[in-house]
Amino acid sequence: MFSYIHIVLHFLVPLAIAWFFFRDEWKKAALFMLAANLVDLDHLLATPIYDPGRCSINFHPLHKLLPISVYGAMMFLPWKPLRWLGIGLITHMLLDALDCSF
Repeated sequence: MFSYIHIVLHFLVPLAIAWFFFRDEWKKAALFMLAANLVDLDHLLATPIYDPGRCSINFHPLHKLLPISVYGAMMFLPWKPLRWLGIGLITHMLLDALDCSF
């Protein structure tokens, strides 16, 4: 059951962030933040592709600390689309980390 909630949160949380913090351009911001979910394509490199008991953080290549630090730096770039993408990626990693604790 929690895995379904986790997946839904990957869509609802970025939408909420875009709506509350970027109200004037929330649709564009939401699009970039939702695009950050494509980071899960690195799950295709794992066997099995989906394992509900596996923690993504530090397992998949794009979920390791070096890429996560790049995502964090992206949040401070002046170009809004990259900033929104960085926020989406960090949000994604935080939700995945939360999933690891359950």
